[in-house]
Amino acid sequence: MNNDHTRRRRPMLACAAAAALLGGCASFSPDGGFGTVSDLTHERTGQPATWQRTQGDIDQAQARVAALLNQPLSADSITEIALLNNRGLQARLAELGVSEADRVRAGRLANPRIGFGQMRGGGSTEIDRSVMFDILGLLTLPVASPLAQRSFERAQLQAAADAVDVAHHARRAFYEAVAAEQLAHYQAQVQEAADVSSELAHRMQQAGNLSQRDRLREQAFAAEARAALVQSRQQALAARERLVRVMGLPQAPATLALPERLPDLPAAPHRPKDVEQTALERRLDVQMARRSTESTARSLGLTRATRFVNVLELGYANKSSTGQARENGYEVELELPLFDFGSTRAARAQALYMQSLHETAEVALNARSEAREAYAQYKGSYDLARHYRDEVIPVRQRLSQENLLRYNGMLIGVFELLVDAREQIASVTASITALRDHWLADTRLQAALATPLSPPPQHPNPTESQP
Repeated sequence: MNNDHTRRRRPMLACAAAAALLGGCASFSPDGGFGTVSDLTHERTGQPATWQRTQGDIDQAQARVAALLNQPLSADSITEIALLNNRGLQARLAELGVSEADRVRAGRLANPRIGFGQMRGGGSTEIDRSVMFDILGLLTLPVASPLAQRSFERAQLQAAADAVDVAHHARRAFYEAVAAEQLAHYQAQVQEAADVSSELAHRMQQAGNLSQRDRLREQAFAAEARAALVQSRQQALAARERLVRVMGLPQAPATLALPERLPDLPAAPHRPKDVEQTALERRLDVQMARRSTESTARSLGLTRATRFVNVLELGYANKSSTGQARENGYEVELELPLFDFGSTRAARAQALYMQSLHETAEVALNARSEAREAYAQYKGSYDLARHYRDEVIPVRQRLSQENLLRYNGMLIGVFELLVDAREQIASVTASITALRDHWLADTRLQAALATPLSPPPQHPNPTESQP
């Protein structure tokens, strides 16, 4: 009797041992898989990403942010601050931990279920005991675990994509804030000169040396200059707040040391090779689409393999009653395909796979188009900014010098000289705007190609003409 009992239990003990062995294979990685995310981010932005999972990580990041804020800021330091301190990014990075937990769970067998029941009546007691294992989970573990691993890899790509997006957003906000501050500073100079001109016109009109019409013209220009100054300061404030938000700061520090001017135009534009192929190889959205399609395809294969077995559980059970020998045996639960033979699931998986194929193709086509568009915009913005730097501003400066000579020779009056100065305002403003648009296009090109371009100069060339 004991030998029979032992033979009956051997399969169940072997099953339990195998389940325990396989269930303990999957484990958490030391860094939560974030090393890959940080490397992907660094390759595409020049700055590594950080994931703050402990109070020590947060304290270290805050110390680094404080040190960077006490220094003159650049596009690179702003990007580093954003990657360290942006709360929305840290919240999205937490999804990586959720995905890793799912990966580990998929690599482990579900916990066994123990059943116990007792019934009394007629002077006897009946006790049922059972231990149930998820046999289907055990059989599909070699397939489900790789699927979960691919899902985790896709989560890593998504986390890196989120970090890269924050980095590019920070660079755009930096260039917009510096340009807005530069325009506001220039507009303040214009407004100051306009007030002087208006006061001079008022005195000359009182002395009978200027008509009321000319005096009103100067007064109107001064009023418009004050309105333009108010508008430019509002735009500078809004741009600074956008920069503060992407850096994750509670408010703009009083010592936020932005540069006074935008970086100078590079000596030559970037000429990346084969922008379309670069985008397809390096863009994270393209890689995620590919991984998604591969995962869907493998899921389709799994569905076909198990389409007729939805639930299959196997376990050891025994039953004992008062005054009777204990009964041992097995218990199997099987869902029979009486109404749904799996055709609906197979059709759904096939449709999902075709959907994923078309979505991947769309992502790839959009990536190629965006790369071409970004490079065309970058090249055009560079040419325009260079045109203002090399043609428009120098001509305006030479014209001003000629008018100053004519004024010194008493060939023109002071108001003719002021009119020439006012005509320069639109050219200088357009020049600053064109330079800003170039650096924004530079950032967009980096995003479209998923690769950092060569770093721009951080300080203006003192020998170059200042607008």
